[in-house]
Amino acid sequence: MVWRPEATLTEKQIQRGMNLVIGDGLASEAMTTFTSGTFLTAMVLLLNANNFQIGLLAGLPTITNVFQLLSVWLVRRFNNRRAVTVICSFLARTPLLIIGLLILISKTIPVESVIFILFFHYFFGSVAGPCWNAWMKDLVPERSLGDYFSRRTSYTQGLNIVLGLLTAFIVDYTKHHRVTEELNVYAGLFIAGGIAGMISAACLSATPEPLGIRTQGNIVNILQRPLRDQNFRHLLLFNSAWVFATNIATPFFVVFMMKRMGLSITYIIGFNIISQLCSILTVRMWGRFADTYSNKTIIALAAPLYILTLVGWCYVGIYTREYMNLLLLLVLHAGMGIANAGINLSLTNISLKLSPSEESVVYLSTKNIITALFSFIAPLVGGYLADYFSNRSVLIDAQYHSPHFQKVIHLFELHEFKFLFLIAAGLSFIAVELLVQVKETGEVEKDLVKKMIRSNIKSNLKEYFVIGQLIDLHDAFRNLIRKRLPGKRQRS
Repeated sequence: MVWRPEATLTEKQIQRGMNLVIGDGLASEAMTTFTSGTFLTAMVLLLNANNFQIGLLAGLPTITNVFQLLSVWLVRRFNNRRAVTVICSFLARTPLLIIGLLILISKTIPVESVIFILFFHYFFGSVAGPCWNAWMKDLVPERSLGDYFSRRTSYTQGLNIVLGLLTAFIVDYTKHHRVTEELNVYAGLFIAGGIAGMISAACLSATPEPLGIRTQGNIVNILQRPLRDQNFRHLLLFNSAWVFATNIATPFFVVFMMKRMGLSITYIIGFNIISQLCSILTVRMWGRFADTYSNKTIIALAAPLYILTLVGWCYVGIYTREYMNLLLLLVLHAGMGIANAGINLSLTNISLKLSPSEESVVYLSTKNIITALFSFIAPLVGGYLADYFSNRSVLIDAQYHSPHFQKVIHLFELHEFKFLFLIAAGLSFIAVELLVQVKETGEVEKDLVKKMIRSNIKSNLKEYFVIGQLIDLHDAFRNLIRKRLPGKRQRS
């Protein structure tokens, strides 16, 4: 098959391409569900991985983004984003098949080998990423970016729920009834994930590509252009600070629930499903708001909710009754799902909007490379801090004594992973402050957005009540801190 870009695409070709990209997303989501996240963490824990190795695995998908410089060179050399994306996607799926086959043949595999082989999976995926993003920017009409990708996200997350729950039942059944076969189940997941990834690449191979504008000039000067763009530089600063703050804690949620809470895979996947459902139910709403107002406004609304969930993780396990801890985990996962739906969608869209069409690959590659460094360092720092705080703790209790009654209430407790959660919350709060400097085309004044969203509350209270309350949350925190700092002049 000859993958040649076309100067113009008909409406029928665009629609067919957008449908194929949804097929790519579904197959790719199946691959991701089987070979990453909870199941990957559970597998390496079964192989006796330590906190540093878990942090290293969490950082691999991002540190390999530094190789996205190859995307820039390949697009300049061939001006064929589809060919680069499809070929690299096929190469990225092959390591998954290798891991699965090695486990089936040898019945075990060192954690170091898993990390080494997965490096190539993420390496080729990183090279394909910017080409795919730039391709989608030209394929999908800008007026419907938010609605289309929110719809695609809702489909992929729906599939994630079904596959995740089914796989969790299989893993837990094997663990309790045929424990010697548990590692073989993970081998099967990697093989199935590799096959699903090949199907994803096949969908992309049939998707049409509009002809892109080839960038001209010296490669070093080209890579400096995004850094000379002041507004894009502000976006890079916020994005880097945000991913560093959140990735200190995120990779260790599953480890905490498995090692400290003793929860089974089914419970953990169940909580993830709650998070996915909340994300599905709100992502279309976030997409509509992003198209109507701005992506920056959506981030400003969703980020405070995510910060609250990070603080909430510090209280997991503090209650003596197990059902209270499970209920808190359910609430936290729901909040994370709602917040992440808005943040991830808006970060993708605002990056696309601030990238000039003729240099989108360069801009997106630069963003991914810079944020990759922070995303990689964060879980390594988190792993080190988890080990450092493993023999340190903070406990605050309230005690009541009387002649006939005594009661101790745990108010606050920090130990090992919980230190990470609190540190991540503080750093995330600082990161949100950097969002103010980013300017987005079509941005609506915040006061007007408040007025518009609150008017919707009256007609649809159930859908918008939480959003309406979150609008002022970050401002309230910021003003409270400034009142405590002498000599600080409040900004309007």
